[in-house]
Amino acid sequence: MNARTMSLSGRSKGRQAANSSAMDAAARWGFMARGTIYLLIGLLALQIAFADVGGGGGGGEQADRGGALAEIGEQPMGSVLLWALGVGLVGMSLWRLSEALFGASGPDGRKAGKRLLSAGRFVFYGFVAYSVLTFAAGDKGGSSGDQQSQDITATAMEQPGGRWIVGIAGAAIIGAGLWIAVRALRRDYHKHLKLSQMSRRVRQFVDVTGVGGGVARGVLFGGIGVFVLQAAIEYEPDKAKGFDATLRSFADAPAGRWLLALVALGLVLFGVFSFAMARWRKV
Repeated sequence: MNARTMSLSGRSKGRQAANSSAMDAAARWGFMARGTIYLLIGLLALQIAFADVGGGGGGGEQADRGGALAEIGEQPMGSVLLWALGVGLVGMSLWRLSEALFGASGPDGRKAGKRLLSAGRFVFYGFVAYSVLTFAAGDKGGSSGDQQSQDITATAMEQPGGRWIVGIAGAAIIGAGLWIAVRALRRDYHKHLKLSQMSRRVRQFVDVTGVGGGVARGVLFGGIGVFVLQAAIEYEPDKAKGFDATLRSFADAPAGRWLLALVALGLVLFGVFSFAMARWRKV
């Protein structure tokens, strides 16, 4: 067997693994884990919004991944649930890696752009999985998402051309937020769903959660990008914000606290949409 034959055989086995029932289960478990985190972030943000409306000062909860994990950890069997979430996100990361290596489902799944996007998602979900697993293992003393954003921004600004790097990153995050929102409005997720197996009411429900959740998620990422860009323009790393501080900043917008409540509700919808993806997505 020559090297070319061995290479083709290895690729074939890799594709078989990527299309296996185990990888299918890993992806769906990952969607459930993602949905749980976004659902809890949205609920925490709703608590903050209503606390502000009632004069409660915004509450002490952090409306970000750390706050969601802390909320889970306080529940009965919380430690088990945290490990389950971490393993699910590892599954999501591995599934994205398989897409990057062998292509995703669909007619254009093997295009270079799609595979590069899957590679980026592999890195992102790998980082999230690591943070969840370290939290489950007992490392709960890390900095908040807001502080992490400021630390990363400060470190980037110390590099040659760091101000430009941060500015470009902020613009890219804003662009990503717009991209997420537009794709949700266009219902681009339809091409990934098993629509023929869904009833009319189920499709309508998924559209409500997919559009509402996607737009809210896009608004949130756009807001994060605006603060990163502001940090670059003003050369102040402390201007950068994570999920929690960005969500709280919506209360200062013209629509006030109700904008925060609306975005928070959208994040809850995105969590529910992720559960629907776990059931109906083509993997």
